[in-house]
Amino acid sequence: MIPLLVKDLVKDYGNLRAVDDVSFCLKPGEIFGLLGPNGAGKTTIISTIVTLTKPTSGQVQVFGHDVIREPRLAKAHTGFVPQELINHGFFNVEEVLSFHSGYYGIAKNKEREEYLLKRLLLWDHRHKRVKQLSGGMKRRLLIAKALVHRPQLLLLDEPTAGVDIDLRTTLWEFVQDLRQEGITILLTTHYLEEAEQLCDRVGMIHLGKLQGLGETHDLITNLTHRQIRFHLKGSSRTFNHPCLVKQEGHFLEFRIPSRMSLGDLLTDLNLDVNSVQDLKIEEGKLEDVFRQIVGGVA
Repeated sequence: MIPLLVKDLVKDYGNLRAVDDVSFCLKPGEIFGLLGPNGAGKTTIISTIVTLTKPTSGQVQVFGHDVIREPRLAKAHTGFVPQELINHGFFNVEEVLSFHSGYYGIAKNKEREEYLLKRLLLWDHRHKRVKQLSGGMKRRLLIAKALVHRPQLLLLDEPTAGVDIDLRTTLWEFVQDLRQEGITILLTTHYLEEAEQLCDRVGMIHLGKLQGLGETHDLITNLTHRQIRFHLKGSSRTFNHPCLVKQEGHFLEFRIPSRMSLGDLLTDLNLDVNSVQDLKIEEGKLEDVFRQIVGGVA
């Protein structure tokens, strides 16, 4: 069964169309990145999935359950980590997880709660009140809450925003572990290098419209270029090639499509690798894809 189906989704706020006829679905066990600039419509889509926002039109299903007609069943399959840090007042960490288990009708969930507290490095802080936690610990608590009822779909809305690099690394390692457990994950992030490393597929949204969708590796291969710089061993030959950017003495710079191999370029140039003293290659990145798809949209 499809973990998440978004079909022809539209959301209007008065005269403002925040989401404009967006359709995509998630495959079981994948990490899917929903990328876009601020105000693109990402959070509105996620809010619709978790029933915080009612769509103007279109359909959203979680494991076959319509989020409007069957919200309780849809929520039972879904874990949600919002952007905003939530202050739970005077409750301690352990109590918060226990209460959250109760929201899902789970009366005895200590084993799961303890596992999450230990896995997210909150065990030693379990008796602290939430207001005593650092921002990073509060972020970990949000993730623990989202997972306490063992959902099969996890939504992460900017989960590493404002956290230090150590916590970011820990969280992404945890996300990889969750995928190994079969959990399907949708995340939004402005850290495109992280999305490139983590996401099997990405969708790029701008001004409410889905502008690009595909396998992360395929998008990079098909839509980016790699920079190749040669330092030759003394050849004074002049080269002529459509991908040549510049030639300065023994130094050559090329910008070739990422799908083109270095061997193909050497063959085109009739250049023996033994005549190369030094070689530097800068691969295309997801950021380049993002700039091409989103950056060029008015």
